[in-house]
Amino acid sequence: MEEKEILQEEELQQEIMPAKEEEYRVKYISGMYKNWFLDYASYVILERAVPHLYDGLKPVQRRIMHAMKRLDDGRYNKVANIIGYTMQYHPHGDASIGGALVQLGQKELLIDMQGNWGNIYTGDNAAAPRYIEARLSKFALAVVFNPKTTNWKQSYDGRNKEPINLPVKFPLLLAQGVEGIAVGLASKIMPHNFIELIDACVNHLRNEDFELYPDFLTGGFIDVSRYNDGLRGGKVRVRAKIDKIDKKTIVIKELPFGKTTGSLIESILSANEKNKIKIKKVEDNTSDKVEILIHLPSGVSPDKTIDALYAVTDCEVSISPNSTVIVGDKPKFLGIKEMLRFSADNTLKLLKLELEIRKAELEEAWHLSSLEKIFIEEEIYLLIRKCETWEAVIETIDTGLDPFKAQLKRAINRDDIVRLTEIKIKRISKYDAFKATDYLKSIEEEIKKIKYHLAHIVDFTVDYYTDIKKRFSKGRERRTEIRNFEEIIASKVVVRNEKLYVNYEEGFAGMSLKKDEFVANCSDIDDIIVFRKDGTYFITPVTGKFYIGKKVIHIDVFKKNDTRTIYNAVYRDGATGYAYMKRFFVKSITRDKEYNLTKGSEKSEILHFSANANGEAEVLKVVLKPRPRLKKRSWEEDLKELAIKGRASQGNILSKYRIHRITVKEEGISTLGGRKIWFDSTVLKINDAQRGEFVGEFSGDDKILVVTKDGDAVLTSYELTNHYKQGMFLFKKYDEKEILTAVFYSAEQEYYYLKRFTVENSDKIMSITDEHPDSKLISISTHKKARFKIIFGGENSNRANETVDAWEFISVKSYKARGKRLTTYQVEEIIELEPVEVTAEEVAEPVNEELFEEQNNEPEFEVVRNTDDGQVILDL
Repeated sequence: MEEKEILQEEELQQEIMPAKEEEYRVKYISGMYKNWFLDYASYVILERAVPHLYDGLKPVQRRIMHAMKRLDDGRYNKVANIIGYTMQYHPHGDASIGGALVQLGQKELLIDMQGNWGNIYTGDNAAAPRYIEARLSKFALAVVFNPKTTNWKQSYDGRNKEPINLPVKFPLLLAQGVEGIAVGLASKIMPHNFIELIDACVNHLRNEDFELYPDFLTGGFIDVSRYNDGLRGGKVRVRAKIDKIDKKTIVIKELPFGKTTGSLIESILSANEKNKIKIKKVEDNTSDKVEILIHLPSGVSPDKTIDALYAVTDCEVSISPNSTVIVGDKPKFLGIKEMLRFSADNTLKLLKLELEIRKAELEEAWHLSSLEKIFIEEEIYLLIRKCETWEAVIETIDTGLDPFKAQLKRAINRDDIVRLTEIKIKRISKYDAFKATDYLKSIEEEIKKIKYHLAHIVDFTVDYYTDIKKRFSKGRERRTEIRNFEEIIASKVVVRNEKLYVNYEEGFAGMSLKKDEFVANCSDIDDIIVFRKDGTYFITPVTGKFYIGKKVIHIDVFKKNDTRTIYNAVYRDGATGYAYMKRFFVKSITRDKEYNLTKGSEKSEILHFSANANGEAEVLKVVLKPRPRLKKRSWEEDLKELAIKGRASQGNILSKYRIHRITVKEEGISTLGGRKIWFDSTVLKINDAQRGEFVGEFSGDDKILVVTKDGDAVLTSYELTNHYKQGMFLFKKYDEKEILTAVFYSAEQEYYYLKRFTVENSDKIMSITDEHPDSKLISISTHKKARFKIIFGGENSNRANETVDAWEFISVKSYKARGKRLTTYQVEEIIELEPVEVTAEEVAEPVNEELFEEQNNEPEFEVVRNTDDGQVILDL
């Protein structure tokens, strides 16, 4: 019995063991995590963060638009109501829906807003959803929806239907832009200009090339030289728009994309606290427009401060695009141009589909109306009087229609006959055959038009885009100005609020050695150049305290790419004992790497050294050590006769004999001449690197004359940090004796005037036109004998053109004078002609000082003007 019981127990354990093994078997989390993670990542990518290429919307945005369309009755709806209604389709709560709805509204394209929706400039949040309202914009209703061309799916709980994609007939994704972060994937597509997108679509349909660059509601400037079609690896730089008000005030009028006034001011104050810039105070007067006033202390350059703001604050930021979209059910990286081509082609397909659907509807309407017309006019309804069954009625009507079936465009089915039996007697009795005929003709005309559009679908699509542009482009002009940015070196523009000290005895330098010898003002991002007695030199970043070695002969703040600071040196070569002299500049070298201005031999040493900020060359007195048969023991050496070469040159031999001493006999003057300046119109700045148009050679108190299209003349220095605005008529080196000739339209007098004047040497802005805001400068010439042609228009268009010789028409006055009226007739255009050459014998025309007081008087003297037909006109 005991053995039997043991066997039974073993059999029972064998039956139980498989269940226990299954229950306690080891499960590897890595496999489970891999599957779950992929499912989660795919869900976030497809259903949350990345937009679909077809309609340019994320799922939450698409559901919001669908819900707003369902609610749309032309009136505003509370945002709280829209959020609640959208929750039928979106399973992620009201917070995500509300945030997405506000973002859509702030893009000012699809949603018409009412109430406080926040401020994109200040970053202020929108009011609570119960206080603000919204409805679909007319643009959204025109281009986003069409239930007949929409594919549908069940909502998350199966109670409703929602669109898989909306049939958007516009590059909405590129117009709005998008930013989303998924799992292991991100999308950042910048917004583009509404009008430029439409033009690009039209160009694509016409097989023409196009270019697209970002445009932001916040305005500012953008450098798109590395945009790379919006793909990964590209980069754009965006800047705030900063203008000078006066010497002590600058104003920020537009923001860089992605920044608010609060974050921008915070970065400015942070830079000020770190002594990178020097400001007095900041005022934020932003409301519906950006206005941040920055007040500067006395002695601080506004132009240099503007450069510093771009270099060390958020006034300039870099943005890296990443054009990721959902195509089908997979994420893809597509360029901006490819996205636009897809959108334009898809719009064409949707318009074609809409035309085909409308054509089918019209053909069905024509078929039914024709049947009804035949049924009533041929009195077929009278044939069913003797029919006793329903089938007999159907058969009788079908038989009665047999003679007319050839006139129809499709076969008659049972449903058509049933519909005829449902016509009321009242309608038959009041049937108007003429109206029915006209209705059929109108259908036929519309079908004909649709067939034409289908045959010319490209032209039809172009007309569609043109209509969209005409209806909705007002106020959507480009806000962000495209420019090429110059590279701003921060060390050149930051305020040097720190001080550099040196201890020659111990071989240390730095900003914290306040008890030692002062060297120069510096900033904490500057580099320092150090020369030693043995001819070695190096560049190192400035810190609180750093070792430079002993026997230092020169230390200063290093200026990168500076070719005007010239070092003059005399050194003795340790190998030969010869003395060499050289003049050289140091543009750029590797930090903390030692170089040698000598030939590098042991026991070489510097006998004379000077650093000259403007290329000065001194006269040296050289005295040799006594030795037998030495005929000439001393002489003077003028270093200006020595050519300036690179830092690696060995120099010229000064003497083969040992030198006793070298002294400076005479301080030198600059050997570099004036500073040659060029103007680069792409970045609107001057430079000395030969970029752009040559302006002239400047030195001392020379100035630049700028005449703007607004009619203002201003004189500026030739500092490379100067900023200039777009829209300049004249940009040249100032000559106080030069006579300018200007033609301008006076909106106050409603006439064209001509004036000749010289520009005063003054720092103030000089207005060439009058004070009326609508007055405008037409032309300005620097030629002494400028000539202009007047082309008449309007009622005087038949009048012969007149040629005006400016030097005979009016004498030279002050710039304040209004000048002389050109004509009382209506003018179409005034153009400048080739000037008359001035001979060498002609002396400069004197300025009539007496006329300076006659600022608004027109001198009454006789002037001769020639017309194109040879007539001579005398003006009194």
